[in-house]
Amino acid sequence: MSALEAGLRASITAEVTEADTAQELGSGDVPVLGTPRLLALAEAACVAAVAPNLEQGQTTVGTAVSLEHKRASPVGASLEVEAELTRVDGRRLWFNFIAYGPGDDVVIGAGTLERMLVDTDRFLAQTPVVDRG
Repeated sequence: MSALEAGLRASITAEVTEADTAQELGSGDVPVLGTPRLLALAEAACVAAVAPNLEQGQTTVGTAVSLEHKRASPVGASLEVEAELTRVDGRRLWFNFIAYGPGDDVVIGAGTLERMLVDTDRFLAQTPVVDRG
C-alpha cells in the first residue's frame, strides 16, 4: 500500500485564459473563470499532493466533490489552488482545497474532494469501451 497519510499538500498556480471561461466551457454566459475549470484546478492540486507518494502503477480517480465558487475571476487573473489530504481510509482519500485570487485574502472558491486509489491497469481493464461507430 502507498505511503499516504493526512497532511500531504500541494499548491498549483494558473492564469485565467479565454479557454477557462464559463462562456467557452458552456457553463454560463460570462467571460470569467468557469466553475468546471475551478474544479479541474482543485483536482489537479489534489493529484499533485499525493503523486510523489504513489507506488508505480497507481493513480487516483475522483469520486465525489463539494465546491463553492465564491468570486468571479476575469481573464488574466492569477489563481493559486491549495489542496491538503485530510483523511485516508484504505483506498479512499479525502481532501480540502481552497483557491485564492491575487493576494492571499481573496478566496475564489473552496471545497472538499474524495478520490479513490486505484491500480491504473486494472482500472482501465474494467472500464467499458463504447463503440460509437
